[in-house]
Amino acid sequence: QVQLVESGGGLVQSGGSLRLSCAASGSIFSITTMGWYRQAPGKGRELVATITNHGSTYYADFVKGRFTIARGVTQNTVYLQMNSLKPEDTAVYLCYAETPYRSWGQGTQVTVSS
Repeated sequence: QVQLVESGGGLVQSGGSLRLSCAASGSIFSITTMGWYRQAPGKGRELVATITNHGSTYYADFVKGRFTIARGVTQNTVYLQMNSLKPEDTAVYLCYAETPYRSWGQGTQVTVSS
């Protein structure tokens, strides 16, 4: 099993930046892909970005050019650098890891004010 703990959320003005972190513990040797989803109030969960253990990345169209996903040197941490934030980016951001079973973090709130 893998346990995930996110950090780095908060309140920021439109156009600002935040960096989210997600640290994995437990069976980290079996982690392949890590990534981030988000869920806004009253909406479904949507995929934001993913990164494999080989460094291949995927970004949802609505964050391309603004967000960057990266893995730490030890491969058990994933980061999400979020620039040019918009009010519509307001959501709970959840980290996940595949082993290939999917484990989830508890989520971190990101609020972007206009």
